[in-house]
Amino acid sequence: MAVHIALEELEVAFDLVPIPVAQGATLQSYFLAINPKGRVPVLQIPSEAKVLTELPAILIYLAKQHPSGNLLPHNDISDEARCCEWLAWLAGWVHGMGFGEIWRPGRFSADQSCHEMIQANGRNIVLGAYRDIEQAFTDGRGWAVKFGYSIVDPFLLVLYRWGNRIGLDMRAGYPAWTGHAERLLDRQAVQRVLRREGITIDG
Repeated sequence: MAVHIALEELEVAFDLVPIPVAQGATLQSYFLAINPKGRVPVLQIPSEAKVLTELPAILIYLAKQHPSGNLLPHNDISDEARCCEWLAWLAGWVHGMGFGEIWRPGRFSADQSCHEMIQANGRNIVLGAYRDIEQAFTDGRGWAVKFGYSIVDPFLLVLYRWGNRIGLDMRAGYPAWTGHAERLLDRQAVQRVLRREGITIDG
């Protein structure tokens, strides 16, 4: 969803190919032939034979390929580094470890008797990270970095939605982050993506 929002923000032509991850599509031979890592998202760049994978790489590529979209602070190395810092932490720790352990405990151990413990650890990771995200927004900032709206913010909206999906009361527990989510909902690009994909941030 974060990549879809970035594409809409940049107003570039693109085609979406839905991959039903929950049904195991990323482990099927047809998808592994595209991305042997068995993960989404995947970006096919028309001028290149090899696809681009990994969410942070795709978001950075799109922002730099279309600098007029102003989704990355190209003239401020400090703010650009802060964007990369956010993306690395959100993708590697919050998504990869936290939600990975909650939703995919089998990735961490084949022993199913350990899965409940792994899921509990994943939830603790998410809760700790969510406290940090909420704290970041309590300083009055409008967006993740001082530069302004960037490729980080749609990813934070995805994680906000995932908080609701695992049963957290996001509006009550994370009021500053909720304000950030509501600012995103005011953006036409975000509205187009949510409408097209038939989803809401509350579930």
